[in-house]
Amino acid sequence: MKILIATKNSTKIEGARRAFLRYFKDFEINGIPVSSDVSDEPVNEELYNGARNRIINLKKEAKEKNINADFYLSIESGITKQLGEWLIINMAIIEDKNGKVSVGSSSGFPVPDKYVDEIISSDLGKLMDRIFNEKELRAKQGGVSFLTQNAISRYDLTEQAFVMALTRFINGDIWE
Repeated sequence: MKILIATKNSTKIEGARRAFLRYFKDFEINGIPVSSDVSDEPVNEELYNGARNRIINLKKEAKEKNINADFYLSIESGITKQLGEWLIINMAIIEDKNGKVSVGSSSGFPVPDKYVDEIISSDLGKLMDRIFNEKELRAKQGGVSFLTQNAISRYDLTEQAFVMALTRFINGDIWE
């Protein structure tokens, strides 16, 4: 089975690999970076729109390069207040070769109001690096690992979002 994911970020690729390993044994996953066509730090609806745009752009790029896949994946991390409080969540979208689409999200973690404007105008990764005096946390375990005292990493959040999106594909006729 061939899987394409709309990123070259190794943390996101590994999270997706872990999710698929729960249900499939024989697959390869390759990353192709494409644009989300939304803000660098997606806010509210931009989370879904960015993930959906990445799927569209990934499929376009794959077609231009004559690459076929069984699944196309994307994930967008951002900030939302759509549930009443500011949270950071991951939104994953999986589309199969037949055009069936499923969406999933990770658990979210709260953001203190004093950081919201900075996150929206800059990005969460830069803020986390500054707060925890680290470099490129987003390319490793992520700031969430510091916030949860290593109980949950960025890999885990990415895996969760993809597992949730896979529910439509691993449960057969239940969803149809």
